[in-house]
Amino acid sequence: MRNALGIDKSIDILDHIYSLPVSEQEAAHEKIRAIEREAMLTQVPQPGLQTLFTYLSTLTPTLPLAILTRNHPPPVHHLLTTHLPQTPFSPIITREFRPPKPHPAGILHIAKEWNVDPKDTIMVGDSIDDMKAGFAAGAATVLLGNSVNEELWEHECTDLVVKRLDELVEVLKGGFVGRVER
Repeated sequence: MRNALGIDKSIDILDHIYSLPVSEQEAAHEKIRAIEREAMLTQVPQPGLQTLFTYLSTLTPTLPLAILTRNHPPPVHHLLTTHLPQTPFSPIITREFRPPKPHPAGILHIAKEWNVDPKDTIMVGDSIDDMKAGFAAGAATVLLGNSVNEELWEHECTDLVVKRLDELVEVLKGGFVGRVER
């Protein structure tokens, strides 16, 4: 995506787009949307996705689930209809929500909508933006670790690392409900 926009890895994509003259922003957004549309056609669920969500569906009372992403809506809709058609998520917050991650506003919005304290939420993600947003909001953070994000495994904003989503089943059964004090 950064290559398509001609920007360095250190530059935030959305910050860059919104810094452009208004007349250039739509073309930049379209470059990103085109990449996301192409990626969604080859989208493969993360290992353990079905096991985790099967477990979550058995809980009483049910846990509220939300999505907070910097993607635009079509890839999110594709993921849900293809891989999690029976799983209710509310709210679903996409790129249009401002300010985006790593700002905590999205998580704070979710907590407010659920009428819960943000410290009683868990942010699961695979990027520094996910970890920073969760940490800043006071949520517990769980990194879906992989070879691309190894530098985040020991990051101050990361409370727990799992390599597969189904590892969260045992974590949740064990009572992981909040921030790890450091």
